[in-house]
Amino acid sequence: MLRDKLKNYNVILASGSPRRQQFFKELDLEFKIQIKEIEEKFPKHLKGAEITDFLANLKSQAFTNLTEKDLLITSDTIVWLENKALGKPKNKQEAYTMLKELSGKKHEVITSISIRNNNFQKIINDTTVVYFKEISDKEITYYINNYNPYDKAGAYGIQEWIGFIAIDKMEGSYFNVVGLPVHKLFKELMNL
Repeated sequence: MLRDKLKNYNVILASGSPRRQQFFKELDLEFKIQIKEIEEKFPKHLKGAEITDFLANLKSQAFTNLTEKDLLITSDTIVWLENKALGKPKNKQEAYTMLKELSGKKHEVITSISIRNNNFQKIINDTTVVYFKEISDKEITYYINNYNPYDKAGAYGIQEWIGFIAIDKMEGSYFNVVGLPVHKLFKELMNL
């Protein structure tokens, strides 16, 4: 369905995330992966979805030679907790601190997607509210030692062990928490 709709486009996914790449495969999309390294910094006054919109656009603007045949898709995800953005932890200590902060609280997972070629750009976003139960130091340490929290916003993957044991409930898209609001992306691409 989507493959036919986008057959005249050269679809480029600018993401190293194995989860996002898998979503694109599951959508039966023909696509190439191209990644440009950028420094993911944003102005301090931005809040919530303003941050992910800014970063998705920043990643998109790194691609300067797009044509009308190209369709570049970039995205960014943060965990928004008590008016603070949690990105990807740099080390074990940061991962521990983030998970300790999330313990027993609700937070938002916000993902923005930029869809762009040389004629247009559209940025969409989605927010999912996630409620964590209290998680013990032992559980946090076990997760950090046995899984890979370093490539995930907020230091956790909902689809991994910590998601099974820590999440009480959720309001919104599960797939958004995994890393891409697939339902919104699908709708936008079908409307091109």
